[in-house]
Amino acid sequence: MESLGVPNIDGSGHYIQTIEWDMMNKYKFFPLSMLSSFSVRCMLYPFTVIKTRIQIQRHSEVYKGTFDAFQKIFKCEGVGGLYKGFWVSAFQLVSGIAYITTYENVRHFLQQRGVQDSRIRALIGGGCASLVGQTIIVPFDVISQHVMVLGQLEGRGKSKVVVNPLNIDFQGRQKSQITLDIVKALYRKDGFRGFYRGYISSICAYVPNSALWWSFYHFYQDKLAHISPEGTSTLLLQCVAAPLGGVTTVLLTNPLDTVRARLQVQRTGSFGHTFRILWSEEHMGVFTKGLSPRLFQSVIFSFTIILGYESVKRFSVNEEYKKEVKW
Repeated sequence: MESLGVPNIDGSGHYIQTIEWDMMNKYKFFPLSMLSSFSVRCMLYPFTVIKTRIQIQRHSEVYKGTFDAFQKIFKCEGVGGLYKGFWVSAFQLVSGIAYITTYENVRHFLQQRGVQDSRIRALIGGGCASLVGQTIIVPFDVISQHVMVLGQLEGRGKSKVVVNPLNIDFQGRQKSQITLDIVKALYRKDGFRGFYRGYISSICAYVPNSALWWSFYHFYQDKLAHISPEGTSTLLLQCVAAPLGGVTTVLLTNPLDTVRARLQVQRTGSFGHTFRILWSEEHMGVFTKGLSPRLFQSVIFSFTIILGYESVKRFSVNEEYKKEVKW
């Protein structure tokens, strides 16, 4: 149990289990955190492209699964196809800083107000952080998703059509020109609101996802700490707890993420209307559509982001706490 204003020490009282916001040097933390996030994004972005393409297709018309999608995209479009929209999406680094700052400060605020359960603080902090992050990133998310799916084939046999909801001329043109045309087309069709298409669905998908992820992360971390032999690396336990939390969260929230992707790209109307269309097409498959790339992405993302995040926190901890921090 954590006590108000006291560092989070493990049961033996020998080391700090959770490095809190006020224990770190922010001049070290922010640049190291951005570098870590960018590295993870570079590694995992292809799975975001694959997941998005699987989610917006009807039934399994083009891609039969994660590996099939990877093969077809790589064969037809090369490495560039797996990184479509990457530089637009890279602006998420800005929202990432806002996200983690909000998360840590909300946790710190709740601790000062007497909320001692780390899982409750993580749940509320994760939800607030996602709300702030999504408000910043949704416009870039909308643009990058249009870039990801532009030119994708949909349908079977002679009925195949090219996915191009904004009627963009993309053949033989540079990616920067295509991206700019997408921005212009979105603004012409819907004005500024077009860049926030699917904002409510993003909030509905990502706020619970973020809240549950952080809460389950702390839950599994606490459980693993209780059953692990004394002297087990804290960072190791955290790197195991994060994927467990990620898998649990994905299984609970996958339909929400699929609705979000459909709503932003295919312009299908309201959240409820989009879900009804999806249900009529997939029925129970709505719970598993795009699940395998999302699970794989979540496991790798959870592991790497926590490995980077917790390592950055250890490198950034103030001198007076260094002897109390265990790797």
